[in-house]
Amino acid sequence: MGQGRSDPAVPRCAHANTTRRTQRRRRQEEEKEEEKAFELTEDNSIEFFFNYSKTLKENKVKLTTSLGDITIELFDNVPYHKANFIYLTKMGYFNNTYFHRVVKNFIIQGGNADNVETAEKRSKIGRYLLPPDTRKGHKHHRGVVSMPSSEINNPHKLASPYEFFIVVTKPGSYHLDGGYTPFGQVIDGMDVVDKINSQPVDNGDWPSQNIYILKAEAF
Repeated sequence: MGQGRSDPAVPRCAHANTTRRTQRRRRQEEEKEEEKAFELTEDNSIEFFFNYSKTLKENKVKLTTSLGDITIELFDNVPYHKANFIYLTKMGYFNNTYFHRVVKNFIIQGGNADNVETAEKRSKIGRYLLPPDTRKGHKHHRGVVSMPSSEINNPHKLASPYEFFIVVTKPGSYHLDGGYTPFGQVIDGMDVVDKINSQPVDNGDWPSQNIYILKAEAF
């Protein structure tokens, strides 16, 4: 009677392990779907960045461009804009965007591109604006990184979260103070900023040749 019988504990154990692996895989897939489904909006963005800012250990972002590298240190006392910039960096938003606006001896502006990839990334991340945060003592010195206002029906100069500009003017562009939010400073690569600012442009300040942000990394 006992011969030929398999130990009933063995298949049950294997089955249990398979079930746990399947459940774990399903949970991971569900978590990924939740992450994909989350979109920032005007209603949830401030609360999201308030909480997200508390988790951050990074305070710098390195931009690898087609003309060289730029390293930016972010200001701690401008939490929403800092958190937004790091979040977009970690989401891969800035990868393969452009420095799309170059105004000689004034600014270079990045974070946009006339390609489908960038439009799709914006759509997935969400549609939102950030309120100005201009009273933290930061001025638009040369090398300061700031956020432009949205151009769409925006009397309060709410910031366009996907774009940023870097001041080139010596010693600075102080007429921007109070109207725009400085949130960081270039600490390495101002020679690259100047090189970008020296590139030829077409009408509308768009560079004649695309200047790519190949990769952005937070650290």
